[in-house]
Amino acid sequence: MASARETGEWPPNIKAIFKRPAPASAYLGLEVVDCDVEAGTVELAFNASDQLCNLWGGIHGGMVAAMMDDILAIAVGLTLEWGQISPTLEMKVSMLSVAKPGRLTGRGRVLRRGKSVVFVEGELLDAEGTLLAKGSSTCTLVTLKKKDDRTADKKTGKKDGAAETAA
Repeated sequence: MASARETGEWPPNIKAIFKRPAPASAYLGLEVVDCDVEAGTVELAFNASDQLCNLWGGIHGGMVAAMMDDILAIAVGLTLEWGQISPTLEMKVSMLSVAKPGRLTGRGRVLRRGKSVVFVEGELLDAEGTLLAKGSSTCTLVTLKKKDDRTADKKTGKKDGAAETAA
């Protein structure tokens, strides 16, 4: 199958990023490069500025972890149905080399999607292809209630806008 960049057919989670990027992701310089829904893969870029650096000129480890969180979350997003979100249950990031400001590439892929949990992994590379960080995450799948369901809940006394877990 052709990639989304080739066909122009972006999945809903990617369209949402184009329409309204998250402020934290914009701060990191996030750019969606490509994705393949069937393969469960994403390719992202981060235009990392000097503002992400520590006192020694390397990108702060927390910023690298935030980039990895975007890589992993966007990959998981390829598996979501309308009205679902995927909160992170756990995430691990291994820093393998110092990340410097500039254009960085992130690649993420879904390893396995179950009924309620998704396992995903990713990597972050610099412009020369040096592996900077590897990460993995486990996310849970949560289905948000529809607006009509929230209104009905007010009548039954249940909490307004509460999320329920997908079975």
